[in-house]
Amino acid sequence: MDSDGFKTLFEQVQKELSAGLRETRRFERKSEIAPGRFYILGGQKAYVAAMDQPVANEQGTLDARLRVIFDNGTESNLLMRSLQKALQQDPAGRRILDPSAGPLFADQTQDGDEASRIVYVLRSKSDHPVVAAHRDVLHKIGVTGGDVARRIANAQLDPTFLLAGVEVVATYELYNINRSRLENLIHRIFGPGRLDIEIKDRFGQPVVPREWFLAPLFVIDEAIKRIRDGTITNYSYDPATASLVDVRASTAMPH
Repeated sequence: MDSDGFKTLFEQVQKELSAGLRETRRFERKSEIAPGRFYILGGQKAYVAAMDQPVANEQGTLDARLRVIFDNGTESNLLMRSLQKALQQDPAGRRILDPSAGPLFADQTQDGDEASRIVYVLRSKSDHPVVAAHRDVLHKIGVTGGDVARRIANAQLDPTFLLAGVEVVATYELYNINRSRLENLIHRIFGPGRLDIEIKDRFGQPVVPREWFLAPLFVIDEAIKRIRDGTITNYSYDPATASLVDVRASTAMPH
């Protein structure tokens, strides 16, 4: 991954922190260093882009060479134990947690629980040239705690729905989940494929809908499955290949 790629990665992490998708925790003695994880050292975000195979040092303790990228654009090949020590000694040393995909994303109800959120996927019937040209892969991905039919009843009057009727192509039930957190997660995953379009509302005012994405249904289906089983962490949508990709895959340490 080049410098622009890492810059984008840090920007995304900051967005997730601001949205509450990620949290930070004090780096304690028992805390571990792992590739693909983010930390805060000296007031800067640090990303462990790669880790060599661990080997025993002179004290018989396992150690490994790391490729660490900092959000100021610098890079360092630190030893794992050195980074651990620096984080422990830094009063503000933190570890940045991965986006949560634990119990809140369970796909089965527990005793007394009910389905709390429905993810719906819509296809637009708009005759807008951009929409018509991409109709098969253009989908609105939304979240509701109520009835989907009621949510889309007046779609033709709502710029969020491109001022046109819509067709429901898929729905998914998820349990015990925070709506805004789920929406933020979905939009983080499919953000690279967001449709860039501006339409006029009924009063002639420009509106930029934010929930329409150029993504095939099978990829959306995979994303929901990964949200349910907790494997969505570090995945993002790649419009070029129309697939979910692990953002850590291209950050291996060069040799």
